[in-house]
Amino acid sequence: MDNQTHLQIILSDSIIGTVLPAIAHINLPHWWLAGGAVRNTVWRAIFGQECELFIKDFDIAFFDDGGNRDQELVAKSTLTAQFPQYEFDVKNQASFGRWRAGIRTYSSTEDGIKDWLHTATAVGVRMDQQGEWKFFTPYGLDDLFSGIIRPTPTHINDVNAHNKSSGFIQKCPGLRLLFL
Repeated sequence: MDNQTHLQIILSDSIIGTVLPAIAHINLPHWWLAGGAVRNTVWRAIFGQECELFIKDFDIAFFDDGGNRDQELVAKSTLTAQFPQYEFDVKNQASFGRWRAGIRTYSSTEDGIKDWLHTATAVGVRMDQQGEWKFFTPYGLDDLFSGIIRPTPTHINDVNAHNKSSGFIQKCPGLRLLFL
C-alpha cells in the first residue's frame, strides 16, 4: 500500500473523515486541511495510547488574492456550528503575510503550507466535490509515518521549530527529533 492510500485510510477512519466533506461543502478557493489535525491523527494511529497528541484545532488554509478576513470568519462560524466540540483555524494565505508580522507574503496555499515549521505538519488533504481525496505533500510522507520531527528548509535554525518539537516528544515519546 502506498503512503497516500495509507494516509487516506487513517484519516477517513477518524473525525477528519467526517469534517473533510463539510469543509469541501464551504468551497473555499484552493483550500487544504493541514497541520496538527492531520499529523496528530496519524501519530496517534501509529503510536497508539502512549501518544498523547490530539486534535487541538483544524487548520484550514486557502488562497483568495481578492478575499478578505470575512471569508475566514464565515467558514469558521459555519464549521463551528456543525462541529461545536472542535476549534477551526481558517486562514487565507494570500493575506497572511500582510497581518502577521515577520511572515512573507505567499503566492499560493501550497506556498504557505511549505513554509510551516515541520515536514510532518506540512501535509495537506482535501476532498473535491465528487468526494475524491487529494493530497499535497511537498516533503513526502516518510517523516510523518516514521514519527520524525524535522524542520522545513526555512525553519532549520528556527528556535520556535525546535521548542515546538520538544513538546511533541514529551507527549509522544515514540517520535524522533531530526534537526540537520
